Amino acid sequence: MADTAMAGGTAPNPTPGRVLSLSESAARRVAALRRMEGDETLMLRISVSGGGCSGFQYGFSFDNLRNDDDYVFERDGVQVVVDDVSLDLLAGAEIDFVEDLMGAAFQIRNPNASSSCGCGSSFAV
Repeated sequence: MADTAMAGGTAPNPTPGRVLSLSESAARRVAALRRMEGDETLMLRISVSGGGCSGFQYGFSFDNLRNDDDYVFERDGVQVVVDDVSLDLLAGAEIDFVEDLMGAAFQIRNPNASSSCGCGSSFAV
């Protein structure tokens, strides 16, 4: 199923380059986590803040509220919410969930990152 985007509140619709995609694996994991939390209305909120060893760091949380500057991206009934400022730094990125011998984690493949730290939780532009 293709990703769809809809603006939250009064935020403008995302332009073609200002989109975020969610892999099938990530959508399945978010759906499983929502079931574990017992709240199917939860959305995965992804944010970017200053800090981390490379300059910016990713933040992941669950939220059931949308702010006026939020954008919502959806795949397979799972919604990801991103604020307008964070979307500037995440435009064109893909959120994936990877399981390997090292563990399991959400990963962001961000085309805007010029470098990232070894753990993948922070990046520079």
